[in-house]
Amino acid sequence: MKKLSIGIFSFTCDEGCSMQILEVFNNKFKEWENLIEIKHFRLISPRKDIEKLDVAFVEGAISTKRDLEGLKKVRETSKKVIAIGSCAINGFPSNQRNFFDKKVKQKIKPFLKKFNHLENVEPIKKFISVDGEINGCPISEDDFIKVLEDCLIEFGVKDA
Repeated sequence: MKKLSIGIFSFTCDEGCSMQILEVFNNKFKEWENLIEIKHFRLISPRKDIEKLDVAFVEGAISTKRDLEGLKKVRETSKKVIAIGSCAINGFPSNQRNFFDKKVKQKIKPFLKKFNHLENVEPIKKFISVDGEINGCPISEDDFIKVLEDCLIEFGVKDA
């Protein structure tokens, strides 16, 4: 039986959306255990190489070169990318340093360079194409369930 292969990825954020998804999985595990295969989710298993996925759920803004490389790899290996949460969709609240005054920006510039940070913190759609969004900070469990259920139907894993 075909399963929907998914990954949940976190970049610069507080991982509140991942925590919401974890709660959903706690409640929906029996219903979904034969329908989905979680290939990447840092909160439930050690880091793995990014594999080919049907759907990638991405939370967090992009603030470092490492984030950017990881995001591009997620896009390359995923048929569908869903931005989840405010950080991924519009950068906020992770992007607050973008709005520091000139004096503070000058003061932190050496630290940004030292730790390979980008000049600004940006939403993921600045760098890759995004196929859908789930708003919120964190996202609502019901919205995530709806999107995942729609993906199960779209990828032929479950009938409408």
